[in-house]
Amino acid sequence: MSIEQFVARSEGQWRSMRSAHALAFRQFEDVISNISIERLAIDHEEVVDYLAMQSILPSKISCPFQITWQAESDWEPDDTTAVSQGTSILIPIPRTELTGQLLRSTGYAESEPAVASYSFLDDGTFILKTVYSQSIAEERIWFLSEHVRCRSSVLRTSEGSGILQTSFSSEIRRIEA
Repeated sequence: MSIEQFVARSEGQWRSMRSAHALAFRQFEDVISNISIERLAIDHEEVVDYLAMQSILPSKISCPFQITWQAESDWEPDDTTAVSQGTSILIPIPRTELTGQLLRSTGYAESEPAVASYSFLDDGTFILKTVYSQSIAEERIWFLSEHVRCRSSVLRTSEGSGILQTSFSSEIRRIEA
């Protein structure tokens, strides 16, 4: 699979159920999310601005996209009705057909801009590894069918020696009737 194929297969509205185990807190968390994945034009204002900030030429990138989410967790200590939400612009920079970098305006594990490396396995599984200032995240995303995908993640300490959190998500595409 190429990054272009991956983004095309991922576009749309998704309903996600995620189970996470925060080893540091000895807690399990169940999260229900609505996720929207939308491809952006290379000349989209936010893409152009982000590339300028990073001093990257638009000719180096491929199929930028935006992820928007709203999540409800059963592990909100103060307010169980609280909804977390956010948006992140993601900009792939392919190196080969199967590898590259992914610029993230907001990271998965830490709320800061991040540069991740990505690769695809022979079976089409997308692997994303991001080194943050305080942790290392590895995510895997694979498709079970056109409208069902799975995602797992492992969050490690910045030295990579300890596991902080693990999670598994199943995501179902919302289809308009």
